[in-house]
Order: sequence, then structure tokens, then C-alpha cells
Amino acid sequence: MPAIVLVGAQWGDEGKGKATDLLGSSVDYVVKFNGGNNAGHTVVIEKDGKREKYALHLLPSGILSPNCTPVIGNGVVVDLSVLFEELDGLDARGVDTSKLLVSSNAHVIAPYNRTIDKVTERFLGSRRIGTTGRGIGPTYADKMNRIGIRVQDLYDEGILRQKVEAALDFKNQVLAKIYNRRAVEVDEVVTELLSYAERLRPMVVDTSLELGRALDRGDTVLFEAGQATLLDVDHGTYPYVTSSNAVSAGACTGSGVPPTRIDSVIAILKAYTTRVGEGPFPTELHDDDGEFLRKTGAEYGTTTGRPRRCGWLDVVIGRYATRINGVTDFVITKLDVLTGLDRVPICVAYDVDGVRHDEMPLGQSDFHHAKPIYEEMPGWWEDITQCRSFDELPENAQKYVLRVEELIGARVSAIGVGPGRDEIIERHDLHPGRHRA
Repeated sequence: MPAIVLVGAQWGDEGKGKATDLLGSSVDYVVKFNGGNNAGHTVVIEKDGKREKYALHLLPSGILSPNCTPVIGNGVVVDLSVLFEELDGLDARGVDTSKLLVSSNAHVIAPYNRTIDKVTERFLGSRRIGTTGRGIGPTYADKMNRIGIRVQDLYDEGILRQKVEAALDFKNQVLAKIYNRRAVEVDEVVTELLSYAERLRPMVVDTSLELGRALDRGDTVLFEAGQATLLDVDHGTYPYVTSSNAVSAGACTGSGVPPTRIDSVIAILKAYTTRVGEGPFPTELHDDDGEFLRKTGAEYGTTTGRPRRCGWLDVVIGRYATRINGVTDFVITKLDVLTGLDRVPICVAYDVDGVRHDEMPLGQSDFHHAKPIYEEMPGWWEDITQCRSFDELPENAQKYVLRVEELIGARVSAIGVGPGRDEIIERHDLHPGRHRA
């Protein structure tokens, strides 16, 4: 049975939670393999005749599917206070969270990493990256510097104390001498981290072994990326990126499942483009069209509440995502947001100093200076939220989807036409090996 990787094709906030939910009833495991609580999934579920909205930050969105086992993989950095706050919130709403598994090799966000993240961003001023200030980057830096704290360290107080002391030997110098902040006490950090250990213990397993056995049994495993392709630390718009690998290859390193077991890659592409934070954005709109997309699409961060920067769909990015991730299927989300526009532009290439680029420019400077070359499609005014088949869409909406499909080089297998759980059109089966066309 398949191992499926689900990634964002732009700068995040594409609606990966909706796609995960679409697959959830037939998926046995959902694995978060990168990032931390610096991104969010919003899932809307019909319950007892009412529409319930769930905002998930650290937990895999599969936790909302009763028959699914949610997994936090070794590639994730875990803020334990956020983990338990999120679990408590779901428990209070009647969601069963007892199946959650957490990798013993996942790194823990220590309190001092949150502090360093915030003061560093303030110190950088106009050169800031635009992080969420949640300690994600500093924790990944500790991991690469081999001074990080892992979940398993919570169960050996001696090892934990040694690691905290080693980390603070340097970090307290930075906090005090560069940022004029008070030093962090070792005992304070150790006490806080140990306070989570017993509640966490039943969740901690060798998740790589668990997932390998699940695939051997024939279970379906879905790997869910945090952030998105252009925020990947290697393949994104560096340095305005996250600190982990958010592309499909990251599913393997972030979970301990080898690439030979991956069967398909589903990428989520919003019908327009958004991003949060700093960095280049060729199709960004600073006019009424941008405000229309923001208001109609409710483009405010699930985790931060920050207004998202909005622009037209960029298929140069879409083609790049297809190639980098090996995309087999796309899910286009929020097509309904474009309803009511006379024309819908698509960025098909860039102009960089008079030179046309149909693919991503080689250098960072060229991408910063890229100007979009648009192809305009006719708009539509009909309400599409009730459409459940491709043929029910207005002709111009169909033309838009088909043109996007042609330009990005992979099939569009599902289309989101509203925020609700059932407000989606399935053109092709998203499970690999079944009805592959």
C-alpha cells in the first residue's frame, strides 16, 4: 500500500490541511516530518449540523480523523508547552488524541531558543528574516551544531543537564554581551523540560520502526510537510526560508522512511499566491486586487494572525515545485476566491532586465528583480461552492484550471471550491496505483 507525500507548492498557507482531510478516511498514519509550531493548518469539519474550525500548529492534521494515527517525526522540532496546549484544546472539544506518537529523536525547543529567536530578529532590524519568533531556527541550528536536546534526553536527567549546560555556556554570553539580556539559569530550563517528561512518555516511540512496520503491513502512510517548497532551506527563496526541508525529499530524512517506499507526491497550489514575512514576491499586489484576495480569501496567518501578502498565481513557481518535488498530482485550493473577477491573470514567465525567464532564475538577485509576465484568463461570476464535479464549474473556471494544469506540467486531481470539508471536486483518485491516468 502507498506512502504518499503531501507538500505545499508555494510559500505555505495553500490549504494542506484540507487535502490531508480529504485523504484522512483512507489513511492509516499521518506524519509531520519537518518544522514546528511556526506554521498552521486550518481544517473545517461539519459536526452535528454545525461547521467547526480547527487550527492546528504543531500536530499533524490527521489527528482529526478517528481511524488515523498521527505521528510527529524525527525531523520536527517540538515546543512541549505548545504540544500539550494544543492537545488539551482538542481534548476539550471531544477529539481523541490518544493515538499520537512522537519520535524519540525529535529535537525539543528549549526556552532559551525562543528568547534568542526574538531578540535576534529585533537586532537585525531591516535585515530581519521575518521569523515567527518561536525558536524554530535556533533549535535547528543547535541540531546542526550538535548541541541540541532531543525528546529521549528528557528521560536521563544527567544527560539533559549536561546538554543544557553546554548550550548555555555560549548562549548566555551572546544574550548578555550582545543583546544585553539576563543569563538563563540551567536549573530553570532543566526543571521546565522535565515537567513534561511523564505526560509525554506514553507517546514516545521509534517512529521510523513503527512506520516501516506499518508499510510492511500494507497500511497507507501520508507524510505531511510543514511550510512549503519555496520556504525549504535548500530549495526555497533563501535566506527568506524556514530552517528545515519542506520539499518531498524531506519526508525521508524527517521520518526515517527510505525514498524507495514513496509512491506519490501531492502538491497543494492555491489558485493565487500568498506569503507571510520578508522576501521577494514577483506577483505581489499592492492595489485593490491584492486587498480583494486578502479579504475574500481571509488571508491572515493561522499561527501568527499576520496579514498575508497576496498576488496572482505564479506558474513559474508551480513548474519549479513540480520538478523539485516530483509531483504526481496537484490540488488547487481556494478557486472560489477568484469568483467575481472580470479577468484572472496568471504569471507565466519573468522579465529580468529585459530577458524572459520561463524557469526560476539562477541567482537570488535576479529573482528579487523579476517582473511578472502575465497571461490573462476570463473570469466568472457564478457561485462555485456547490459544485462537486468538474463539469459543474462555469466554463471560464474550467478553462482556468485546464490552463494551469497545462502550464505546471502535472495533473490537477482535486479542486477546492470553498472552506468546508466537502467543498471540493475530485477529478482523479489521489491514491497511487488506482485509476492512474
